[in-house]
Amino acid sequence: MNHRTALGALHIGALFFGLTGVFGKLAASASPTIIVFGRAAFAVLALGLFASLARQAWQPLQAADLRRLLLGGVLLAGHWVSFFVAVKVGGVAIATLGFASFPAFTVILEGLLFRERIRRNEAILVVLVSIGLILVTPEFDLASEATSGLLWALLSGLLFSLLSLINRAGSGRLPAVQAALWQNLVVGLCLLPFAAPGLSGVTPMDWLWIALLGIFCTGIAHSLFVAALAVIKARTAAVVFGMEPVYGIAVAWMVFAETPTLRMLAGGALIIFAIVLSSRLAAEQPAKQRPVAEGA
Repeated sequence: MNHRTALGALHIGALFFGLTGVFGKLAASASPTIIVFGRAAFAVLALGLFASLARQAWQPLQAADLRRLLLGGVLLAGHWVSFFVAVKVGGVAIATLGFASFPAFTVILEGLLFRERIRRNEAILVVLVSIGLILVTPEFDLASEATSGLLWALLSGLLFSLLSLINRAGSGRLPAVQAALWQNLVVGLCLLPFAAPGLSGVTPMDWLWIALLGIFCTGIAHSLFVAALAVIKARTAAVVFGMEPVYGIAVAWMVFAETPTLRMLAGGALIIFAIVLSSRLAAEQPAKQRPVAEGA
């Protein structure tokens, strides 16, 4: 890749990641558990093909690697299931913006778990995300689908933040694609007992959406991201991936007529600004300290 093609690959990857909620909602007859199981299964196939074509050297797994991959897979499964519950309940826009709160969770959890001092600009990030979430929520009523969907999305963001910290602890030893493949395999195995009874009831069209979700929104998107980072600076990549919620909400607007209100747009703008700010802060850290967000 040269710089131009790598930048294009990043935008395509961000678009695919942004379409996650759209494909999940299009698979209307499938439960969140079945969607995540199918996504993980197709992702394993896509990531395995990418690793074979790229001829990446695989590292032997040690006991510590297995523990991290197992825990990471469980967290990834919970993150995805709660995200698709949020999509089904609250819609794509609310689910996407609620999940986008994960940088704020990461700042808080890093301070608690790694005893790192929260800097002033990181505190501003948390405040921006909090204000954005207040604006995104139409009403604070637990009986409201929008509020319920946002709470599920926040849980998804929290679990993804924990996943990123787990990956941070083990980053550098395993190639990113290898770690992502093993984590997706764990997801599939964890959810197989819950998904198996309902697999026969999934329509062929829904299987198509789930396949697209696993191949494009997970396998190809992650592979493009990893390949582009060999050419593009992490700071540039972070800014490009700040467009992920924009792509998702825009497509949901066109496909499902989920028209966001001005208040939601304002809240979304604050959250997206916070994502870019958080990513730029992460890009300024030494490489060994950056969290690796496999399975985004």
